[in-house]
Amino acid sequence: MRFEFDKNKSEELKKNPRRGIGFEEAQRIWTQAYYLDRRSEQPEQWRAIGWVAGTLYTVIYEERNDEQGDYLHLVTLWRSTKEERGIYEKYS
Repeated sequence: MRFEFDKNKSEELKKNPRRGIGFEEAQRIWTQAYYLDRRSEQPEQWRAIGWVAGTLYTVIYEERNDEQGDYLHLVTLWRSTKEERGIYEKYS
């Protein structure tokens, strides 16, 4: 699986105490069980909820493609809310 993201935004997320990680670390979500649903239709964005270093995170991403094929463009992330934790526990 290939990922792309704004490196400057990733650094900002790492520095934000409410986020705590960047997109580099968030890619770990896809290495284990995670919950997935559609966040919006325009633009088409998806929400993945999964674990990174013992903390449950939510990542918003878009599926894109280029001459090399499909990839996930990571848009934003945060520590999962109580509601998202409940969704993850119920469906994963």
